Amino acid sequence: MGNFDKVVEKKIKEAIENNEFDNLEGFGKPLDNSEYFNSPEEDRVAFHIMKNAGIVPEELKIRKEINHLIKEIKDCTDKTEKEKLKKELSMLYTEFELVMEQKKLKKTK
Repeated sequence: MGNFDKVVEKKIKEAIENNEFDNLEGFGKPLDNSEYFNSPEEDRVAFHIMKNAGIVPEELKIRKEINHLIKEIKDCTDKTEKEKLKKELSMLYTEFELVMEQKKLKKTK
C-alpha cells in the first residue's frame, strides 16, 4: 500500500469514527442493483460509464419507470387506480420493446 493509499485509508477511518458517514442517503439500506442486473450484460459497462457522466440511455429510463410502476401497483389498494397503473405499465413495456428493437436494428446495420 502506497503513501497516498495510507493517507486516504486514515481519513476514511477518522470520518467513520466521527460518524461523518451516518447521514448519507441510503445509509444502512441495501444497495438496489436491479437496474444494473436488468440491463443486457453486453451493455452494462457502457451504461455505467454513461450514468457516471450524467447520461442515461432511453431504455434505462424506461426500465426505471417500469420498476417504479411495478412497486406502485404492488402497493396500490384502489382497484380503479391499479387498473390505470397496469395500463400505463403495459404502454411502458411496449415503448421499451420498440426502443430495444430500434437498438437491435442499428446494431445490424
